[in-house]
Amino acid sequence: MSIWKRIGNLFSKPEAPAVPKSMLNLSPGDICEVSLVTYEVTGRTQTSGRNAAVLTLRDGSRIAYLYIEQREQLLYALYQPIDGRLDNPAEVPATLELDGYTFHMEEEYEGYTAVTGQTPFMNGGQQHVWQYQSDDYRLLRVEWQNGRFMLYEGEKVIPADVRVIRAS
Repeated sequence: MSIWKRIGNLFSKPEAPAVPKSMLNLSPGDICEVSLVTYEVTGRTQTSGRNAAVLTLRDGSRIAYLYIEQREQLLYALYQPIDGRLDNPAEVPATLELDGYTFHMEEEYEGYTAVTGQTPFMNGGQQHVWQYQSDDYRLLRVEWQNGRFMLYEGEKVIPADVRVIRAS
């Protein structure tokens, strides 16, 4: 090692430690645990203008969707896809009846989505989302993009039940 390199090393700043990935930053190929079940992240959808993401999770042959949103703290909701159909995005009601439960709309938003990996909508684009909750805290999520609806039923997950196992 030359004398100039040694002198340069004396005055150089040490490398910054790598920032660990949070759940909001996970991408396809990462591994996480939700409610004691280990999942591989196979897809990610993020809507512009929101500090939120939907991760497509795979546990063997089962697929689930983890909604993560950063507000005052991280909020989590785990969804399963359900069968259902709506005809027109302009006619999505404020109240939905499903399997004996009444769901009330809590939030409606739209924005451009960036898609990575395997997701229900394989191309990015303008997406419209409606989020509902029933009186007993059951959740319902409706997404519309490119003429296609997806419906999901889910529940909130406490932050202590969610952790990153391996991030690439």
